[in-house]
Amino acid sequence: MIAIDTNVLLRYLLHDDVRQANKAKKLMNGNHKVLVVDAVLVETLWVLKGSRYNLNKEQLTDTIITLFADANIVFEDDQVVWCALKDYILAEPIKIKGKTKRADFADALIVNKSIKYGKIHAVNVAPVYTFDKAALMIDGTEEP
Repeated sequence: MIAIDTNVLLRYLLHDDVRQANKAKKLMNGNHKVLVVDAVLVETLWVLKGSRYNLNKEQLTDTIITLFADANIVFEDDQVVWCALKDYILAEPIKIKGKTKRADFADALIVNKSIKYGKIHAVNVAPVYTFDKAALMIDGTEEP
């Protein structure tokens, strides 16, 4: 198994630098599993959502699903990523100061990783406290 950083995953997904994209493709399609840790996944989505690429929620969701479909990709905890994706999809938009805001994937991942930590260590990790009004739309969160 190998691990990749955010830049390698972005080149693989975007093909925006031919030389680097070819190297990334070779790594990703090699004879080994490729570990994508949570930080790499979150950073990748943050870049894709940003002003340069401006992907919307549906496109970001499709990106995660595409990564799940790749036989060589292994997530740090695929169950947690899958649950976070579900929560991200289901999170309802809210209005804050006249603007619509939604919980992002990172919010959903934080909640689901916290819950999983509790299960692994036999402790109750609930609720997950946040001041983020949109993140409060994810089950298991509360405002302090």
